[in-house]
Amino acid sequence: MKNRRVVVTGMGALTPIGNSINEFWQNLVDGKSGADKITLFDAAKFKTKFACEVKGFQAEDYLDRKEARRLDRFCQLALVVADQALTDSKLLSSSFNKERTGVIWGSGIGGLTTMLQETKSFINSGESPRLNPFFIPKIISDIPAGHISIKYGLKGPNYSAVSACASASNAIINAFNYIKLGFSDAFVTGGSEACVNELGIGGFNAMMALSTRNDDPKTASRPFDLDRDGFVLGEGAGALVIEELEHAKKRGAKIYAEIAGVGLSADAHHITAPHPEGEGARKVMRDAVNYAGADLSEIDYINVHGTSTPLGDVAELKAIESLFGKHSQKINISSTKSMTGHLLGAAGAIESIATILSIKNSIVTPTINNFNLDPAINNNLQLTLNVAQERDIKTALCNTFGFGGHNASIMFSKI
Repeated sequence: MKNRRVVVTGMGALTPIGNSINEFWQNLVDGKSGADKITLFDAAKFKTKFACEVKGFQAEDYLDRKEARRLDRFCQLALVVADQALTDSKLLSSSFNKERTGVIWGSGIGGLTTMLQETKSFINSGESPRLNPFFIPKIISDIPAGHISIKYGLKGPNYSAVSACASASNAIINAFNYIKLGFSDAFVTGGSEACVNELGIGGFNAMMALSTRNDDPKTASRPFDLDRDGFVLGEGAGALVIEELEHAKKRGAKIYAEIAGVGLSADAHHITAPHPEGEGARKVMRDAVNYAGADLSEIDYINVHGTSTPLGDVAELKAIESLFGKHSQKINISSTKSMTGHLLGAAGAIESIATILSIKNSIVTPTINNFNLDPAINNNLQLTLNVAQERDIKTALCNTFGFGGHNASIMFSKI
């Protein structure tokens, strides 16, 4: 079972900088920011009045109107990207075993918009309080996995991974392990999140976690910059079809990259702050490389968690320097959150896609909005600031970390 290799054969994306894989990738390479004034609700009373929304998304353009009304936005996004990924993979047009094909999905929060709407309705309903019969199915985090499996008849393992901002990465890792151990042949996996609403913005404002650069939203997400003041909330979804290598080759599938190694760890330090020396981040990257049986010197690129928070950015870079030593200065590092904002539980999905496309296209996407490098950061690190860089990437890591101290790292390799 140990020799079973796992590869990526399909991808789909709805992001603040593109509603398809090609559009998403082109805007990453071009260094385009997805941040702008909030349109999904009136944010006038909030400290932060901007976010990274998915632009031009109307669920009815993709889903039956009746079906769309029964789904929270985070589930609508999930169904669309799952369909994109399955179409891209051509899995459904081939002969495959649906009982050995599963769905594992990630969402850190779930149906927060529905929760807000139904709570308002309940409070205002007077002496005969009523709730929508779809209230509970719309809010629970596992429901995208259920809907995807029902739509396509996929009868393998089916559930949701919830580990805050590491949720989608956890989902991918769990699916990888089922295939690696021989229990399944293929999975639809990834994550979705849609929390740009009063509770999402207000809640993160209360934690003082969000940037309040209302006068210039497009430069607000600025990882590694001295003047960073918090992350920019984003929404969206990403899906991957992953398969056992021989299963993919047998049906003549296109292969983007191999998932070569994975790591999971806990900071065991604080509910929201990272370990100051990045101990959990160091361990999770080391474990991913060790799982693959690779050497640290083989890593060419790291798509970092890089949220644009004062503590998090420095801690992660300390972990990289501590683990990789002198080789850390030869690794390209970049944060796609500088463009997409932070998609919370969906971050690991779209950032895995970005990492895979970097390998496929031999391009490191930039960390935009860096005007004045934080002096606490070693300027000998290759942070790929502001402009994309061409590089032959054979092996890369994608890091995601979540509140509660959850850390996940996935190692992708060229195949």
